[in-house]
Amino acid sequence: MQEIPTVGLGTWKAFPGEVTDAVKVAINLGYRHFDCAYFYHNESEVGLGINEKIREGVVRRDELFVVSKLWCTYHKKSLVKTACINTLAALNLDYLDLYLMHWPMGFKPGEKDIPLDRSGKVIPSHTSFLDTWQAMEDLVIQGLVKNIGVSNFNHEQLERLLNKPGLRLRPITNQIECHPYLNQKNLIDFCHERNVSVTAYRPLGGSRDGVHLMDDMVVRKIAKRLGKSPAQILIRFQIQRNVIVIPKSVNPSRIRENIQVFDFELTEKDMEELLSLDKNLRLATFPTTENHKDYPFHIEY
Repeated sequence: MQEIPTVGLGTWKAFPGEVTDAVKVAINLGYRHFDCAYFYHNESEVGLGINEKIREGVVRRDELFVVSKLWCTYHKKSLVKTACINTLAALNLDYLDLYLMHWPMGFKPGEKDIPLDRSGKVIPSHTSFLDTWQAMEDLVIQGLVKNIGVSNFNHEQLERLLNKPGLRLRPITNQIECHPYLNQKNLIDFCHERNVSVTAYRPLGGSRDGVHLMDDMVVRKIAKRLGKSPAQILIRFQIQRNVIVIPKSVNPSRIRENIQVFDFELTEKDMEELLSLDKNLRLATFPTTENHKDYPFHIEY
């Protein structure tokens, strides 16, 4: 099993054009892990950046760890391979290092990424993520992807998957929203106890109800003491919890800053203070899908 590089570049909400440059800058700075998804609709731009750097000889394909995600409208077993091939074509790559099930929820297949009924709720596909997983296992056997994993699974869903009769391949990671305001201690412990790594998305928080994690007094105090930025503190927080972290940025100086996190350590007291900020504040709630039988956030973790 490949080691997932500890820090990767997130590409969600990175606009076409700027994301190509961000990827090139990141590769020049030593990033080797790139987190993509069909749903971000910018995979071809990410691929341009990757392929240009391979052509220039800055990096070899086998030195990179490229991740993408199966979108919810492709959960039918017959559609999984199509989705993966489309992603590989967009990225202009022969294989993915890791393919994740983006959500445990299957949606009605068709033109729309999020098909909604008249009441504004998602139209499900009545698939089971256990069946979808079986089709993802086939992708590894066919050589299209090296590893598979999940994203946004709660502990009950992960347990169901790990206990699935006839399971051929275990998920290598569960990619979840994670930051000091949503520290996910229970879910991280659950995953680690079962030898499933955790990847943190939105590690720098973001804004909901005007709450900005980067402005938090505790974060700023620790940053000032160590002569680091608030973002570096938040990334280091995850690394010291043995969590892989994928901060998103298209700003060259921030991309550089976000990987300069291996030359300092947070003290036990720093870690305790950051953990104590937890307020169960979830930013990615996906409210139009709350009616789905597999909506993951109806339970505590």
